[in-house]
Amino acid sequence: MVNKLRLDFIKDDYTFITDDTSKLDENTIFLKTAQNTHYYEKLDEKPESITPEELILRWELSDMKVVGVTGTNGKTTVTAAIYSFLLDLDENPALQGTRGLFAGEKRIEEKSMTTPSILETLHNMKQTADLGCNYFIMEVSSHAIDQKRIEGLVFALKVHTNVTSDHLDYHGTVEEYRRVKSLFFADETPKLLNKDDIKNITYNPIGAQSYGVDEPATFKVQAFSLLHGITAGIKHLRTEATFHSPMVGLFNLFNLMAAIGSVQMLTGRSIEEICEVVEYFAGVSGRMEVVSRDPLVIVDFAHTDDGMQAVLESMKDRDISVVFGAGGNRDKQKRPRMGAVAGRYANKIYVTSDNPRDEVSEYILEDILVGLRGKDNVTACPDRRMAIKLALDALEENEVLLILGKGDEDYQEIKGVKYPFDDRVVVRELLDA
Repeated sequence: MVNKLRLDFIKDDYTFITDDTSKLDENTIFLKTAQNTHYYEKLDEKPESITPEELILRWELSDMKVVGVTGTNGKTTVTAAIYSFLLDLDENPALQGTRGLFAGEKRIEEKSMTTPSILETLHNMKQTADLGCNYFIMEVSSHAIDQKRIEGLVFALKVHTNVTSDHLDYHGTVEEYRRVKSLFFADETPKLLNKDDIKNITYNPIGAQSYGVDEPATFKVQAFSLLHGITAGIKHLRTEATFHSPMVGLFNLFNLMAAIGSVQMLTGRSIEEICEVVEYFAGVSGRMEVVSRDPLVIVDFAHTDDGMQAVLESMKDRDISVVFGAGGNRDKQKRPRMGAVAGRYANKIYVTSDNPRDEVSEYILEDILVGLRGKDNVTACPDRRMAIKLALDALEENEVLLILGKGDEDYQEIKGVKYPFDDRVVVRELLDA
């Protein structure tokens, strides 16, 4: 591989393939996509091109079972759980998403976009197919659906986690965001839908199954406990089974149900067999990750009001202290809503910077604080390390400290520069000091 935009490709007289017109030469064939066709049409001399569908045939990827998971929250955890369960059931899955590319037990590539270009995705499919993988599990973002970055892919299963409010800086309105997400479920592909969130999307009922906690569903939670992890009894048609997970929180019960249902639909195995391997999946780094048990400190990626609510709701049996901020150059409408959610659940609130990017941190904090007017025990501190220190110093017995927004990110982006910063490392350093 030369670089991400120009890949090895042996066909007739061609040595490479690219989806970037600036990388074209006599040795390179062009992958023509919905995103780049208008650039191709502007070329004076139009080189030979190939479509994603033709590339799938050329690279012999048609037999790979592609699983796409989309939703506002839960994509990373659900895809990772499906991948983990399939591995433990002696299948051969690959996984592509924000955490990178995985095949078998190995990480092939580091972190990337949630859903990269179709050329990168097909290249990743080829890499993992060559390693013997026959499942390709991927996160599908709303941007990728709208920009047709999944064109040509034939999905064996499409999974819906939830659709709330996010990326309004891109989509403009919640209605448009939901419309784009719904496009993913408009065909007759087998699909697994969150029955408790079904009102937020439209979908083609052909091929649809569902999972649910409160609502009747194909895969239905019968009873559950969130003490000491997650224990749940579930029913699929006439079959019942129980599973235990070390993960925490009601939203992770939904994530696990999505993964269990997906694996059953993909493999045809019984839910009893699938439930036996659930306990071996401990979750995803930076997603409800327990950094310290005494005192109890948890780091999570939640960066929307809905994501925060799910996390805070899952710990409401304890007194909650929370540190959070909001990203710069992103949807500003969610900032006061994030503040309001924190005010609803937390006893102590520390509003700080996240990745301010090109915005001034203090202005972002002011937007959040609008949702916290009249609330007690609110501290605004733009310095994220100092905010974490203040929260740790004030932490009392039976309180849990939740540090939200960045998860397993190891940097803080300020004015175009990524400075080293990892919430988990900071917590450990401060506790050891």
